Amino acid sequence: MIKLFFIATLTFISLLNPIQKIFVMFSLQETYDHKSLMTIVNRSTRTAFIVLLIFLTLGNQILGSVFNIEMYSFQIICGIVLSISGLTALQKGAYVKINKHSSIDDIITVPIAVPMIAGPASITAVVTMPMTYGVWISISAVTVGMFVNWIVMRKSNVIGAFLNKFNLLNPMSRIFGLIVAAIGVQMILTGVKAFIGTLQFV
Repeated sequence: MIKLFFIATLTFISLLNPIQKIFVMFSLQETYDHKSLMTIVNRSTRTAFIVLLIFLTLGNQILGSVFNIEMYSFQIICGIVLSISGLTALQKGAYVKINKHSSIDDIITVPIAVPMIAGPASITAVVTMPMTYGVWISISAVTVGMFVNWIVMRKSNVIGAFLNKFNLLNPMSRIFGLIVAAIGVQMILTGVKAFIGTLQFV
């Protein structure tokens, strides 16, 4: 169980992609003071955590029973959205666009909590994790992963300043954009493979 927990945690953290949050939070320093940024981090993390727990415990029922959506369809569309997000970061060096005149309340839920934290990759992960690792291991992994993400977001000013000092912030943003796009393509291929597996060839 300990091995499964570590595998689940590392998998979720990689899909959660805390490094991505450094670029976004560091750029917000130009608009918001430190206290406001900490409010954004704390409240958006809490909102995203609730969203992820809902999908973890009820995701299959919501998708299958309520909307009659197969998991492979969910994986494909989430992969497309993630690929577009990654390509945008690759081309423009930014994952999300935030209006500098927006209030804190306007950006905490969208786009910080959703889709920046609880995005296509992390939501797809929490929906599928219980089938592989079990519910309690999945909940524990998500909790630890969100804690790691929260720490990284709170320290984004320090990490971002260090990367910016050596002119690494923009290049790394684009590199991770490429990685995010690749994860999105992998999700699409996984969904397509699952769909093909349901077909019956005569």
